[in-house]
Amino acid sequence: MTVDRDQVLRTAAALLSRKATATMDEVARAAGIGRATLHRHFAGRHSLVKALEDLGIKEFEAALEAARLDDGTAEDALRRLIAELEPAAPLLAFLVTENQLFEGDQMHEGWNRLDARVSALFRRGQEQGEFRIDLTPAWLTEALYGLVGAGAWSVQEGRVAAKDFQYMIAELLLGGARRSVEQ
Repeated sequence: MTVDRDQVLRTAAALLSRKATATMDEVARAAGIGRATLHRHFAGRHSLVKALEDLGIKEFEAALEAARLDDGTAEDALRRLIAELEPAAPLLAFLVTENQLFEGDQMHEGWNRLDARVSALFRRGQEQGEFRIDLTPAWLTEALYGLVGAGAWSVQEGRVAAKDFQYMIAELLLGGARRSVEQ
């Protein structure tokens, strides 16, 4: 029997994004394979998470391309990016928390590329007068990641309707939590 490695990764991502503490046995069961087969592809949890990290970076890079960050206003590009990130949000939410385990030399260079592109979008928005200048592009990038992760978990837990994912993230990031005097 041939094992589709990408399908195993997608199954693992789906499981781990719902239950970050799932064991390798649980991952194997969810993927419909034996533990030994899983271990032939991924020597342990660390190896599995690194493969998931590669998948997450690949999906994030695809979302950046599809969002066409250089087209139109920075706000429109940000809204497109949020929409393109939505399908990968649970995996990215898992990786953001799991990634705390990989620091220093173990940090995947792909995250730096992603951060640079997202920060450049926020910087462009600041330079064009669309976004606040009192918050750094790096902070706005981290805030976006945090909101995408929180949105993914809230949808999974049923606290937020899936149809509201994009709207709630964009509106909170762009407008903040402070109520305007016009309301």
